[in-house]
Amino acid sequence: MFAKLLIANRGEIACRIIRTAKRLGIATVAVYSEADRDALHVDMADEAVPIGPAAAAQSYLDIAKIIAAAKGTGADAIHPGYGFLSENAAFARALEDAGIAFVGPNVTAIEAMGDKIESKKLAAKAKVSTVPGHLGVIKDAKEAIKIADEIGYPVMIKASAGGGGKGMRIAYSRKEVEEGFTTSKSEAKSSFGDDRMFIEKYIEEPRHIEIQVLGDKHGNVIHLGERECSIQRRNQKVVEEAPSPFLDAKTREAMGAEAVALAKAVGYDSAGTVEFIVDKDRNFYFLEMNTRLQVEHPVTELVTGLDLVEEMLKVAAGEKLSLKQKDVKLKGSAVEVRIYAEDPSRNFMPSTGRLVRYRPPRLGTSGGVTTRLDSGVEEGGEISIYYDPMIAKLVTHAPKRLAAIEHMGSALDAFAIDGFRHNIAFLAVLMRNERWKEGRLSTKFIAEEFPEGFKTPQPEGRVRDVLVGVAASIDHLSNERRRAITQQMHGEPVRFAETRIVELGAERVRVTVEGGRDAPMIVTIGGEGTGEPKRRINLASSWWFGEPIWEGTIDSAPVAVQVRPILNGVMLTYQGVEIAARVFTERETELATLMPVKELPDTSKFLLCPMPGLVVSLAVSVGQEVAAGDPLCVVEAMKMENVLKAERDAKVAKILAKPGDSLNVDAVILEFA
Repeated sequence: MFAKLLIANRGEIACRIIRTAKRLGIATVAVYSEADRDALHVDMADEAVPIGPAAAAQSYLDIAKIIAAAKGTGADAIHPGYGFLSENAAFARALEDAGIAFVGPNVTAIEAMGDKIESKKLAAKAKVSTVPGHLGVIKDAKEAIKIADEIGYPVMIKASAGGGGKGMRIAYSRKEVEEGFTTSKSEAKSSFGDDRMFIEKYIEEPRHIEIQVLGDKHGNVIHLGERECSIQRRNQKVVEEAPSPFLDAKTREAMGAEAVALAKAVGYDSAGTVEFIVDKDRNFYFLEMNTRLQVEHPVTELVTGLDLVEEMLKVAAGEKLSLKQKDVKLKGSAVEVRIYAEDPSRNFMPSTGRLVRYRPPRLGTSGGVTTRLDSGVEEGGEISIYYDPMIAKLVTHAPKRLAAIEHMGSALDAFAIDGFRHNIAFLAVLMRNERWKEGRLSTKFIAEEFPEGFKTPQPEGRVRDVLVGVAASIDHLSNERRRAITQQMHGEPVRFAETRIVELGAERVRVTVEGGRDAPMIVTIGGEGTGEPKRRINLASSWWFGEPIWEGTIDSAPVAVQVRPILNGVMLTYQGVEIAARVFTERETELATLMPVKELPDTSKFLLCPMPGLVVSLAVSVGQEVAAGDPLCVVEAMKMENVLKAERDAKVAKILAKPGDSLNVDAVILEFA
C-alpha cells in the first residue's frame, strides 16, 4: 500500500478521500488555490501545498504544479477525485513518467472512454446499445443545425470531453440548436479546455441509470449494481438512489453484463461508471463511461458495504479484487441529495457567501437507519464563484426505500445553513413528493413537477399547526426569560394561559399557551370566535435561544424545525415551508394593522444579474430593439454559463456592464427605454 497520498482536488471529495486514507494509515497531502487557503480539506490533510490563483486553470488544472507538489512532499500516489484532472489522460501519463501512482484507470482506458465520441464508437463496435446520433466532431452552429435536422428533434448537444452537466444542452428547434451549440462550446472550452461537440437523439421520458463497475490490473471486472440518477436540473444530478425502483432483475442483469463487457474491452482497472439512458419500456442505451469516482458513489457504498476509495487504492497498488460477482449483495435502499449553494426561487441560480451557520443533522446509525454526510465546508468558510456550487452530500440508508426517503426528509428538516441561499427547502419538498415516492421518474421530473419554478409552499394542515405551535412556544419562552431578567414574578412559574396572535406570513392565528421551559407546553389553536375548530397540541423540547434547530416532540411525534432570528420574530423552516413568524398581543396586532406597507421598487426597466458571476459576453448594443426571448447577456457562475434573455419586447437604452465585469446579485446590466 502507498505511504503518502496527494489528493488533486478540493471540497467534499478531497475530505472524503482523506478520511479513508487516514483509516488505512496513509499520510495525506492537500493542494489548494488562493481561494481555498482556509478550506476544510486543507485542515484535514497532514500536509498542504499552495498551487496558485483561484482560477482552476491556474491551480487545480495545472498538471506541472500538481506533480511538483507530489514530488516536493514525497507523495507516491495521487487520487484525482472527480472533475478537474480526474479523466485527463495527459495527467495520468505525466504521473506515469514521474513514477507516481495514479489512483484511477490506465491511460488507455481513459483515452478510450474519456472521449465521448470515441467511446460511443467503441461501444457500438462491442455491440453495446447506443443512442442514435452523429458521432463526428461538429465544426460550427450551421453544421449542428443540419445534423439536428437529419436526426430529428429533440436533440442533445454535448461536449466530447464533458461531464457534470457542463457543455450540454437539449434543443427542440433550430434556434435552440444554434444558441445551445455556441453556449455549450464556450462552456466546454472554459471547463475542460476542449470545445469539441457532438449531437445525439434525445430520448423522450428518459431515466438516467448507471452501473458501477470495479476492475483490477489482473483482468477481473465486476459490477456493483445500479444507481438511479434521473432527478436533474440543467442536466446536473440533484438526487440519486440505489438500487433503482424501476429496474427488474432481468434488465439489471443485462445492463450489468453490458457494463462489465465494455469495461473488459478497454482493460478497465479501477472504479468507474457506465451510464445508460433507459426509456419507459426499459430499453437501455449506452450514454458514456466515466473513468473516475462518481459524485453519487456513497449510495453504492451503503447498499454494498464497500468503501470505493479503499478499493481504488488497493487496485492502484496492484492488489486483486477481493470480491467476485457472486459475492456482491445489495442490501436495503440508499438515497443521496446534493446540497447546493443556489437559490431555487431564482431558477436555481448559484449563490455565494460566508457560512454564518452550518449545523448538520445527527449522523451515524440508529434503529437500522444510517445518516451520512460528505461535506467539504465548515462554519465560517466561504462559498466562492470559482468552483462547483455543491457544498455537501446528505445520504440516508434504510431496509426499505420509503423508510430511507422518510428519514431523508427528517434529516433535511434538521439541517441548518445560513449565510447564503441554498436548496435544502426544495429538497425537503421533493422528499414529500408523491410521484418521487412512487418512483415514477424521468430526467424531466423537476421541470414537470415545478413547471413555473420552485415556490415555497404555503403551510397547511399539520405543517401549519407545527409552525404555529413552535412560534407560540418560542414567544412564550421569550416572555419567561424577560420576566426572569427583570425579576417580574421572580421565582414563580407562569401558570396561566396567555392569549397571543401568531402572524404566520400573511395569516393571523389566535392561540393560548400554557406551560413553561421546565414543563411541556400546551398550545391551543382556534376556538370560539376564530372561525376554526379548537384543538390542542402538546410540545416538549429542551430548545433555548441561540439554537438553530427546534427539536422535540409535538403530540409525541418527533419534529425538527429550523429557527433563524429576524426583526421582531423568527424565520421558521419545516418540510420545505420557509416563513416568517411573529407573535403579538391582541393590542399589538391592532396597532400592527396601522403600519404602512413598504412597496417594492419597480425594476421592470432593468436587466438585473440573477446571481454573483462574471459577464462573459453581451449580445446587444445601445439602441437595439429586442423581442421577448432574445438573448441579452451571458453570465458565468461556478463554471456554468447562463444566458439571460429578454422577458418582453423592449429597446436597449443603456449598457452598464461589460465583458469581464464581476457582478453581485441584482447588479444592473442593462436599462431599457
